[in-house]
Amino acid sequence: MLIIMKKLIIGLFVFALTTSLYAQDPKIELLDEVVLVNNYKYLSSTNASDMPIEADQLQIKAANFDIKTLDIYADEYDYYEVYFIIPEGKILATYDSKGKIIRTAEKYKRIDLPKSVLLSIVKRFPNWSITNEVYLVKYVAGETANKKYKLTLINGEKRIKVKVDDEGNFL
Repeated sequence: MLIIMKKLIIGLFVFALTTSLYAQDPKIELLDEVVLVNNYKYLSSTNASDMPIEADQLQIKAANFDIKTLDIYADEYDYYEVYFIIPEGKILATYDSKGKIIRTAEKYKRIDLPKSVLLSIVKRFPNWSITNEVYLVKYVAGETANKKYKLTLINGEKRIKVKVDDEGNFL
């Protein structure tokens, strides 16, 4: 009886080892790129789902900028203003002495408009074309970012300028 028990225990042990070896099927899965940001509140407030990649990248650069790398950095200054410029737009960001974004003024030209803005323009001005589009963002820490589009519309010889928020509401 003792020999049967030993064989049974050894058999169960070997069975447990072999099943665990076959149960592990390693799959390599690539994850999306991870971007660590210092000023996440700024990025979440200014997030626009239909923004061009270049503008998103510029906002990420502004959010991650380390003011301590500036030649003029000194602890005694209360704030620093830094320009970030690409062909599609620019950001004037104001940082406090710890590197937190206090406010920004952003301007982007020649960008694709979000669907909500396009639908609202087509509905209100059906026979007009958009010739110039400017996307403006004003961010102040602790507040929701103010995002609006300034558009120039033409219809033959007629030309009008309209302002629309990021949800397509006329201002």
